[in-house]
Amino acid sequence: RASYLRSLVRTSSIRISRRYQFTAQMSTVDVSTLKVALCQIGAGSDKDANITHAAAAIEKTADAQLLVLPECWNAPYSTATFHKYAEPVPKVGEVPSPVESPSIYMLTEAAKKRNVWIVGGSVPERDGDNLYNTCVVVNNNGAIVGKHRKVHLFDIDVPGKITFKESDALSPGNEPTTVETPWGIIGVGICYDLRFPEYAILLRQRGARLLVYPGAFNMVTGPAHWELLQRGRAVDNQLFVLTCSPARDTSPTPGYVAWGHSSVISPWGEVLATTEAEEAVVFAELQLGKVEEMREGIPCWKQKRDDIYKLQS
Repeated sequence: RASYLRSLVRTSSIRISRRYQFTAQMSTVDVSTLKVALCQIGAGSDKDANITHAAAAIEKTADAQLLVLPECWNAPYSTATFHKYAEPVPKVGEVPSPVESPSIYMLTEAAKKRNVWIVGGSVPERDGDNLYNTCVVVNNNGAIVGKHRKVHLFDIDVPGKITFKESDALSPGNEPTTVETPWGIIGVGICYDLRFPEYAILLRQRGARLLVYPGAFNMVTGPAHWELLQRGRAVDNQLFVLTCSPARDTSPTPGYVAWGHSSVISPWGEVLATTEAEEAVVFAELQLGKVEEMREGIPCWKQKRDDIYKLQS
């Protein structure tokens, strides 16, 4: 396995001296800061090995409080094989079976063991005759507190460069996803969801202070749009944005090749932490007061012209 690259970025901010009572294991959380870790890892053809590899990456996240895994971390990103790796994904509040849902079970056990929150990237989900690209959010008690099915399926055709059609295998989700945490509300999207500003606006309207997008942009769209879109969503909605990509497949016969460059973006649009294409754990400490600072200093959300335009959902 490639060695893990670690980077820790700290930004200055006014600290807020309030405390938040949330769970027995996390009884006094300082909600003015949040330590995050993005686990940029690869996935091969062996599902069990992928699960073991992700569990090992989680163990390398030091004192981070919120961990993020990549899109499709337990399987190759391929419409031809999603069905082979798919598993049932429990609903919020349900307990995963280690036999039927081994990927989700690992996340719940790891969160409980390390006393951390996990935005669990995404895995292929089987629900009856349908397959979905699905992310769960697990709290530090190991409970599933959020479930997001990718809303916008990745169907593109860039002539001479890339053609991909997720809808050949997957069905879209139909619900936006927000989750209450000790640090405020987190909004969740998956990869192509990042391209839709209306979806991010809806999450902000529902109280989000942080958006998390596991995503696997490719070697065509990644260099052009990956960072640009993250910074746009952060500035538009005056919040933090986290993205976690798979590591790039450098094998002699790669399938879908991810761009990598998992990143942390501030409400001001600054890249606080990032990495390159190889396997890495990206660390950052978020000064959450920056959200209110940005919203108060540039109060564009209070200046919207609802008499002219409005997002309806």
